[in-house]
Amino acid sequence: PKMKEERCLQAALLCLGVLCYSHGLATERPGRARPSLHGHRDRGKEGQVLHRSKRGWVWNQFFVIEEYTGPDPVLVGRLHSDIDSGDGNIKYILSGEGAGIIFVIDDKSGNIHATKTLDREERAQYTLTAQAVDRNTNRPLEPPSEFIVKVQDINDNPPEFLHENYHANVPERSNVGTSVIQVTASDADDPTYGNSAKLVYSILEGQPYFSVEAQTGIIRTALPNMDREAKEEYHVVIQAKDMGGHMGGLSGTTKVTITLTDVNDNPPKFPQSVYQMSVSEAAVPGEEVGRVKAKDPDIGENGLVAYSIIDGDGMDMFEITTDYETQEGVVKLKKTLDYETKKSYSLKVEAANVHIDPKFISNGPFKDTVTVKIAVEDADEPPVFLKPSYIFEVQENAASGTVVGKVHAKDPDAANSAIRYSIDRHTDLERYFVINAEDGNIKTIKALDREEMAWHNISVFAVEVHKQHQEAKVPVAIKVVDVNDNAPKFAAAYEAFVCENARSNQQFITISADDKDDSANGPRFIFSLPPEIIHNPNFTLRDNRDNTASVLVRREGFSRQKQDLYLLPIVISDGGMPPLSSTNTLSIRVCGCDGSGSLLSCNAEAYVLNAGLSTGALIAILACIVILLVIVVLFVTLKRQKKEPLIVFEEEDVRENIITYDDEGGGEEDTEAFDIATLQNPDGINGFIPRKDIKPEYQYLPRPGLRPAPNSVDVDDFINTRIQEADNDPTAPPYDSIQIYGYEGRGSVAGSLSSLESATTDSDLDYDYLQNWGPRFKKLADLYGSKDTFDDDS
Repeated sequence: PKMKEERCLQAALLCLGVLCYSHGLATERPGRARPSLHGHRDRGKEGQVLHRSKRGWVWNQFFVIEEYTGPDPVLVGRLHSDIDSGDGNIKYILSGEGAGIIFVIDDKSGNIHATKTLDREERAQYTLTAQAVDRNTNRPLEPPSEFIVKVQDINDNPPEFLHENYHANVPERSNVGTSVIQVTASDADDPTYGNSAKLVYSILEGQPYFSVEAQTGIIRTALPNMDREAKEEYHVVIQAKDMGGHMGGLSGTTKVTITLTDVNDNPPKFPQSVYQMSVSEAAVPGEEVGRVKAKDPDIGENGLVAYSIIDGDGMDMFEITTDYETQEGVVKLKKTLDYETKKSYSLKVEAANVHIDPKFISNGPFKDTVTVKIAVEDADEPPVFLKPSYIFEVQENAASGTVVGKVHAKDPDAANSAIRYSIDRHTDLERYFVINAEDGNIKTIKALDREEMAWHNISVFAVEVHKQHQEAKVPVAIKVVDVNDNAPKFAAAYEAFVCENARSNQQFITISADDKDDSANGPRFIFSLPPEIIHNPNFTLRDNRDNTASVLVRREGFSRQKQDLYLLPIVISDGGMPPLSSTNTLSIRVCGCDGSGSLLSCNAEAYVLNAGLSTGALIAILACIVILLVIVVLFVTLKRQKKEPLIVFEEEDVRENIITYDDEGGGEEDTEAFDIATLQNPDGINGFIPRKDIKPEYQYLPRPGLRPAPNSVDVDDFINTRIQEADNDPTAPPYDSIQIYGYEGRGSVAGSLSSLESATTDSDLDYDYLQNWGPRFKKLADLYGSKDTFDDDS
């Protein structure tokens, strides 16, 4: 049906074009020449030349239907010149957009055909140029003229939405008609021709919750009080149809996902009316007791709930905070509990929304309450002291056993167990105090000295008699009260100087005192002279009444030659009860002064020294003497060290001494490079010099006639004999130096390993195996032969 409709429309347009062309020809005046493409000259009856204006084409545009699929090319139109007489001498030429490719012209008749299917959405019109020329000479007979071929639209494009899927949000419980979102579709067809691009929107899915405006595509709510808690998401399908929505129009669809956003339209609600909790009386403040939760189906800030305690006998003992991550109310302990005092508490907890929407205030109060009952559990508590700390006082120097004070603790449990007390010895290392384990009385063990330690800080433990693991600890501060047990003394080691030319009543020193006692038993100090020297002819004392005193000269004319040092006793008394005093001696030295009173010399011998040598000269002489003495001492010490032998001849063990030398021997003739006495055995220094055996180059046979010594032979004689033989042996090479290794010293704890020191005559050991060791051990074999051999020899 669609194709048939299109063909009818094309035929109607073609007929309309032919009628217009025929009407134009019919309206020409009779007797006048047909309009030509170019103006030309005609001669009138009188022979004058007449000019006619250029006349344009009869048409200026053609129309062609798009998407034509017929078997023959579509006739677009026909070009015809006024000067064409039909004899075939005029040739029509077509140029411009698509000429020769899309559009072709019959050069004789001027008919224009479209050879290809056109698409208006690709190109809506083409601009062409037509011209009539002489077929033989190609001379233009008419000027070129432009015309337009418009591609006429048909409904061949369905509507298309900008997005395949849309997402939109709308608050829940919105009023009917609330705008949600606008969807827009476009149609590629010509909106100026027909209804091909006229779109109408409709909803295919989503009723009865939403509707869409047919002309604008705006989606609106269609039902009131849509509840997010019942259904949160909706899927809507919108259709856009061209041809004004009439039958035969093309359509396109899109999907719209609409989500209801939350509003605070639901109050919080506890799932139960009473919560039961328990807490131990040993719990510390801040410890969590339990949790409550009110459910609110709203989300986000609309579902935020704050908890508070509004009533109950436990408002002072408990508190509640909000855990915003879990939306729970956390009940915590605020103060310490006592099972023996109160065993249960009741709280009224309220849960309220933090953010309330005024639009839904009519839905009721956005809060709820619940009762929380808390039971206190009994716990085995440690003893409790009646005070958090104790402060006692005791006088210093109090006798041992003096009561300092008493601490008291009790068992808070219902059992009320007996309590035992003890002192933490880490706080009383000197053991000044002791406590009665039964009643808590603290006493002194020894006298206390305030000047040594004014405060004693100890700790006292209290434990239950039957439960040693339950203990309490309390600090006890003991102040040592001062008594006047220290007499005042000079504040410093004073030494006064008075000039020989001092005037009478001249002050030359001010003294002060110091008292180790507390201020109550110390200042004010009273200074005075002893009664026996109250009328001292040389000096007098003046109390300044500010804990200082001034010493003054009573007479004039002191002489160092007569007396250069005076000792002045001064009595100092404190203000304690009873007062204490002490006598302190002030040393006063007589010095020589200049006219202004400046000290020159306090040495009494200065007047008897000869004036021939100055002090600097005397110092130089003494320094030279000291230097000479040091040089002599060093020289003597070096000489002794050089003559001292390297081996200790007395009781020291030579093995405990290390002798270091870095000189090389000078040979046999060098008798000064090395002290041979170092290597000598002190026990055999007067005997033969021992030497070390070395195997001779040729075998040395023992002298004939020598027999092994019997068991009773003297070992010392035997060794001396062997040494003499070795010294007289011509096969032994000479030595540059002699080293002794056989001396082991005296007093060694360990016994000797040498068999030569064994004087046992009745030995049971068998030394016959030495006969098999070769010629090197022949001498040992002869010496330690078998008993039978020795017996035969005897």
